[in-house]
Amino acid sequence: MNAVRKTLSALLFGLVASAALADATLLNVSYDVARDVYRDFNPLFQKHWQAKTGETLELRQSHAGSSKQARAVADGLEADVVTMNQGNDIEFLADKGLVAKDWAKKFPNNASPYTSAMVFVVRKGNPKNLKDWADLAGPGVQIIMPNPKSSGNGRNAYLSAWAWALGQPGGDDKTAQEFLGKLLKNAPLLAAGGRDATTTFMQRRIGDVLITFESEAEMIAKEFGKGEFTVVYPSLTMQTEFPVAIVDKVVDKKGTRKQATAYLEYLWSKEGQENAARNYLRPRDPELLKKYAASFPAVKTFTVDEVFGGANQAFATHFKDGGTFDRVYVAK
Repeated sequence: MNAVRKTLSALLFGLVASAALADATLLNVSYDVARDVYRDFNPLFQKHWQAKTGETLELRQSHAGSSKQARAVADGLEADVVTMNQGNDIEFLADKGLVAKDWAKKFPNNASPYTSAMVFVVRKGNPKNLKDWADLAGPGVQIIMPNPKSSGNGRNAYLSAWAWALGQPGGDDKTAQEFLGKLLKNAPLLAAGGRDATTTFMQRRIGDVLITFESEAEMIAKEFGKGEFTVVYPSLTMQTEFPVAIVDKVVDKKGTRKQATAYLEYLWSKEGQENAARNYLRPRDPELLKKYAASFPAVKTFTVDEVFGGANQAFATHFKDGGTFDRVYVAK
């Protein structure tokens, strides 16, 4: 607990100096691979807000695995808003009384301003000919993915593989569990978060395939060049959502509810949606989705509600201590 307090104190100390120069300060606590999205979004909103109100805003970011971030907020990290990649992480905060119980109804689209899909990033030329989930469980394949216990990216990868296994002839929970056991045997390590997994795969050159968000694959292209890898779309993948919420306890304490609400609402503006598309996230705006169609290949997707009965049910079944993931991973 002392270590947690020291970490939080160091972060909050860093905020004090910058906050003194602005009319208000907002802290957005977000998932691991959202750095670029909000690095580009924040100046757009700051300009919009100053033009509208005359008020200057200091916008701060914090990034790590989605569930790790949710726990940090529950432990006292004073986020004005949370922008996650798993609904159950926000539900966790709602259960703690930090976020409204009806948070998903506060904004459009179940409070998710954009979507993505889970894809495979493989080495240049796809030397191991990895085309679908079955190939990832084959002999001699090394998989890099984030830990599903702490990362929404990792959970989405796990659930995508499970849903694919369910859809095979004779597929059921037993065969899906057996398949995940084979797949996870090919994971030499589980990264702390999505960006850590990318670093392991691209910079440390470990693994044959990285399972990650479609948007992260394009960010890799910007950093390393498209010629260094190939993106493979599996036959079935999860439509991933990125829910957002206001942390009521914090904004009421700081008096920043107006700014926090406007900040999240602006994600659905034309500028906010265009920023999402430029960062390779599928915008909700149908006109912009059409405009950027070349960036978003058609892919067969499912939602967590359709296959698992919702993010909360998926978490309870698979990722709580003693759940299916723990049993499969220990057995591997």
